[in-house]
Amino acid sequence: MGYVKWSYETLNHFCGDVFKAFGFTEEESNQIKDVLLTADLYGIESHGMQRMVRYHKGIEKGTIHPQAKPEIVFETPISAVIDGHNGMGQLISVYAMKKAIEKAKKTGVGIVTVRESNHFGIAGYYAKMACDEGLLGMACTNSEAIMVPTFGKKAMLGSNPIAVAMPADPYPFFFDCSTTVVTRGKLEMYNKMEKPLPDGWALDKDGHASTDAPDVLSNIVAKKGGGIMPLGGNEEVTGSHKGYGYGMLCELFSSILSMGVTSDHCCTFPDKTGICHGFMAIDPAAFGDPQAIRRHFSEYLEALRESPKAEGKDRIYTHGEKEVLAEKDRREHGLPVNDNTMVELANLCGYLGLDFNKYFDGYELPKESKFFTGNY
Repeated sequence: MGYVKWSYETLNHFCGDVFKAFGFTEEESNQIKDVLLTADLYGIESHGMQRMVRYHKGIEKGTIHPQAKPEIVFETPISAVIDGHNGMGQLISVYAMKKAIEKAKKTGVGIVTVRESNHFGIAGYYAKMACDEGLLGMACTNSEAIMVPTFGKKAMLGSNPIAVAMPADPYPFFFDCSTTVVTRGKLEMYNKMEKPLPDGWALDKDGHASTDAPDVLSNIVAKKGGGIMPLGGNEEVTGSHKGYGYGMLCELFSSILSMGVTSDHCCTFPDKTGICHGFMAIDPAAFGDPQAIRRHFSEYLEALRESPKAEGKDRIYTHGEKEVLAEKDRREHGLPVNDNTMVELANLCGYLGLDFNKYFDGYELPKESKFFTGNY
């Protein structure tokens, strides 16, 4: 299967209509689709359009409650705990980070933790919300267990990404990274491309290395064992215990402080996922002149980019630079979407009663795709 490119405007229109058809307001639909399309614009394909099928399934199964509203259940001047009541993760998370930003602007720091939510897209979106307000932002989330702890054979932690963003020039520092070697979405993309997984990514149900994407994914869903390795692989000599530990840090800020569902129990309920998040905003003014801090950081980032290059390499990137370049290119030349993801979008149109050809006129669907459900 290959890829087809669509303009941002085409995908934006489609996403907006889909989420409105699911019962979200126009404002809510705009928030959700902005998180999704930001991922695709940044080149994070695993969390962009290809995630539409996940939200479709969640709403259809009843684990995502479109009408739910987040509720603050505990609060201090610098902190809050929010119960998302199983609503759409993006909407809950925008609300939570806005609360963290509000507190940071008043007290210097805002820390908000969330329980009873759903998949929220890319963690970096919420860290960047704080960064856009001149603050240091952090966001993390747990998820359905896919990470096998060092020396284990059963997934016990989620991909548990941690994102940090901070103002700098000529573009912000933007770091967004799962604490597993890769995310589940990357496995899904290899499955769609019908390619074997690279060595060092995944484990089978017995804890042995595996390159079989369909098998690993089915084992995760059926809770049969196996999953994705922590950052550093599955041995201490390559740093496996560090990725495992980073995943635990994410769990602390999401499920533990919120008294929510830990990763090993996420997505085991009939009517919710139980996914939890953590958000933090810090005002640099709490440490001195924020503009001087920004200049100091910008100078260091420039020093990193200009530092000596390895043989055969002509560029060192700082975190966030590739995302800026990807967004510029994709706004000009289109966003690539996998053919099998297009099949899923067509299935979604069939389910919602939308006209697929209205959005993607002239595109010929690959009828031989194993992702075809017969709805379009």
